[in-house]
Amino acid sequence: MPRLDCRWLWSLCWMFPLRVPAVGLSMIVGVALAGSGCRGVPTPAEVRARAELQRVRAEWEGDRIHGQAAALSASATLPDLVLFAVRNHPSVRAAYSEWAAAVERITIARSLPDPRLSFESDIADVVMTVMPGLMQEFPGPGRLRAAAAVAGAESRAKYFAFERAVLQTAYEVRRAYYEGWSLEERVRLLRRSLQVLDALEAAARAQNAAGRAPLQVVYRAQMERERMASEIANLEDLRRAWRTQIKGVLGLGPNAPDPPLPGRFESTPLEVNAETLLETAFVRNPRLRLMEAEVRMAEADLAVAASSRVPDFTLGLMADLKAVPMMFRPLAGMTLPVWRDKIAAEIARAQAQKDAAQARLNAEQIQLAVELAVKSFEYRQWTRNLALLQDRLIPRARQTLETSLSEFRVGRTDLIEVLEAERAWLELGLQEVEARTRREILLAELALLLAGVPPAGAEWLSLSAEPRGQSAATRAAASKSLNQAPGTGAASPHQETRP
Repeated sequence: MPRLDCRWLWSLCWMFPLRVPAVGLSMIVGVALAGSGCRGVPTPAEVRARAELQRVRAEWEGDRIHGQAAALSASATLPDLVLFAVRNHPSVRAAYSEWAAAVERITIARSLPDPRLSFESDIADVVMTVMPGLMQEFPGPGRLRAAAAVAGAESRAKYFAFERAVLQTAYEVRRAYYEGWSLEERVRLLRRSLQVLDALEAAARAQNAAGRAPLQVVYRAQMERERMASEIANLEDLRRAWRTQIKGVLGLGPNAPDPPLPGRFESTPLEVNAETLLETAFVRNPRLRLMEAEVRMAEADLAVAASSRVPDFTLGLMADLKAVPMMFRPLAGMTLPVWRDKIAAEIARAQAQKDAAQARLNAEQIQLAVELAVKSFEYRQWTRNLALLQDRLIPRARQTLETSLSEFRVGRTDLIEVLEAERAWLELGLQEVEARTRREILLAELALLLAGVPPAGAEWLSLSAEPRGQSAATRAAASKSLNQAPGTGAASPHQETRP
């Protein structure tokens, strides 16, 4: 039912205290009320968009209190950090607000223009006529529906931009976490190496005291020890910068207290099957879904351009309140779409934009297939390197170092061989840390940015993809290179190997 507010009409009547028949005045008031304070009829797409907006908001906000995110608990896990970030990061909240604004634009696009209240009067020595009027413009048939379709497609595009912001934030949190883990592991390895160098210096001093080694051997051991201590100090300084980085990806300011971090290493689950990785990416990839929505928006814009051939209409009614009997003047008008070159240019522009949007979508599909092939190869490469380091190279390097150090204590080998063994062990340990870090970052990129798998606790990212025409040749082009795609099911946490 329309909601009416007629107080302004009574004020108008008091401004013109004219003696007119009550029936005539009632007709003018009734016509004016018909266009005042009314609510339009929402389209089905608008109803769905608003329901989806409310659903996502209710689940996305979670336990935020007065616009503030709940603090992280001391036992927070990596999924807890990710969920905190996607609820708290300003870039995600900005993307959500843009989506909400796009949903509101559907109502604006499908609504009629505001009616116009006019007033005319003929005045000579006295007031001859007093003619208020009411006019309403009616866009051509199908134009409002097409404009609402454009706004609806834009709202879907903004939703997928919001989804992309959520997944990007989740990826940044995981990447920062794994980089921080890598930093801690490197510090641990360097401290282990420093302990080895301390033992080596003590052995060198003992040999020098016994006359079995010159003083230069002691100096060389001290130089290596000081170099290692300097590297540890540099990494500990870098740790302070990393704390600021992790607060940034969580959406916290630089002056916020340090967030609690997981006490154990947590791997990224990749919940897609090797055979369905490419198919999953084509269905859920946020960049593809955004571009598909842009294609739908361009198609709706083409319908709006085509409706420019249809004229718009204006209907109105004026009444002379002073005439007896009261005189009514109906008004009608229409636009004349006579500029055919302008109409043709508008349609050609919309068609060109649609073609461009479709071409961008096709290019993104090809690029996605290439990225999946490359990232899958890198994942397999780092996995093989990690297995080689953990199973073969690091155990042998540790045995070599222990043997060299034992023989140096009894004078069977020189300092150079021990230092070389220590450097080889340390270098392999650092390579293992790098391999594990790169492997986990690649898993996060494959799962979140390419396959579009929602992080744990964010299952509300569930808008279905629009139907689209995908190129079977495009998918087949990468399927062969992806048949060795990374693992099936959730990846279990690694067993840490301490060299």
